Amino acid sequence: MTLPSTHDVALAAERRSAARLLLAHPLVASDGPHADLFPLIRRHADWLGKRFQQVLGYRLLVDSSYARLFKAGLGAGSGHRLERSTGTPFTPHTYACLALALSVLVTAPEQMLLSQLVADIRAAAADAGIELEETGRVAGKRTLVAALRQLVDWGVLIETEGQVAAIAQEAGGEALITVDRELARVVVAGPLAQARDGAELVQRAADPGFGGPRTYVRRMLVETPVVHLDELTDAERDWLRTRQRREAQAFSELLGLEMEIRAEGVALVDPEEELTDLHLPGTGTVAQAALLLAERLVERLRPQEPGHPATGGTLMIGVAVPDGLVDEVLAGLIAEYGQRSNWQRGYLEDLSSLREAVLDLLVRMRLMARGGRLRAEGEGLPQGYVEEAPEGRTVTDVHGARPGGGGCVLLAAAARYATHVTVRPATATGKSTDVQEELPL
Repeated sequence: MTLPSTHDVALAAERRSAARLLLAHPLVASDGPHADLFPLIRRHADWLGKRFQQVLGYRLLVDSSYARLFKAGLGAGSGHRLERSTGTPFTPHTYACLALALSVLVTAPEQMLLSQLVADIRAAAADAGIELEETGRVAGKRTLVAALRQLVDWGVLIETEGQVAAIAQEAGGEALITVDRELARVVVAGPLAQARDGAELVQRAADPGFGGPRTYVRRMLVETPVVHLDELTDAERDWLRTRQRREAQAFSELLGLEMEIRAEGVALVDPEEELTDLHLPGTGTVAQAALLLAERLVERLRPQEPGHPATGGTLMIGVAVPDGLVDEVLAGLIAEYGQRSNWQRGYLEDLSSLREAVLDLLVRMRLMARGGRLRAEGEGLPQGYVEEAPEGRTVTDVHGARPGGGGCVLLAAAARYATHVTVRPATATGKSTDVQEELPL
């Protein structure tokens, strides 16, 4: 076998670095925070464009001053949300402000005063029948500032003199801003002209087109922490199970990701820990409490004898979390770790707020789920989408793999984060007991 040359290895590494950057940051400006790697994107633009289109159905646009990877959605409840600098997620009102600002900026002058931009946004809101102020004047200003700060982070707005935060000042501060109209035009990736409302836009954006199940499953693998089998249609499960080894090699070469294959599903793991906006284990009260909660729930709810279709059993992807158990465990964790681990006082005094924040993180990590219909049951599929596996093909049966109805469900992937102690008894020769801490997979 001929070994790859030094040039080939270097070429592959450059392309992989550029692909990873675009996957994590779909809008890269030549003078932005990733300017050092922008030349790599330009150098390999043709190759990257073809690979992203072939593998994920994503379109890549590379200009002299920016690169934009137009990703597609995964359906309702699967988006990567925007957050304020405080970590607070954008509200629907904040997204509305962001959309209104973009509608104004695509035809705005190159430079304008902040007060004029605000006036134009308010006029656009009035035309659209949207009340711009949320719960009062101050709240409305802060919401608008959050939307404009996001545009500054993307490079659509440049704070030439002053800052967009001047909006929130009581006296009404002023600033001079520079507008990059080209970036403003390429921010939105969804098929706006084809959708009648927000729900249809989300559904249309998730349509994999000609790629069908193949493209959708690949997108799920690279865009989510883990893919459980009952989150896929019969056709998607059939494609994944017959291709997963070859796909593992392809994702390793393109993005440097490693595939973990389990009975319950598949996950792509990044050894460099760069391609994620979620981290667990992590720092802070919510991340620490979430990890501990997952561990305790796995200890209590882990099935004693989970079945497997290969042996005639029933696949178990999730188990129901009894009502009140999350609060019970969190209360115990607060008593045990809250004070000595310096958890935030607000969470220590408000159990419901801690519960919602922790569950939100675990659901986004796909370690827990809230009740509802699944993709395997036809939920959220584009019109005319192929659901059934090819005739004569037997696919993994996921019926009853997780409980239905409302409430919370602990998913199989949670066991990946739950340590336990294995004690091996002493041998007949009298040697000491062997104790090991293991991470179940």
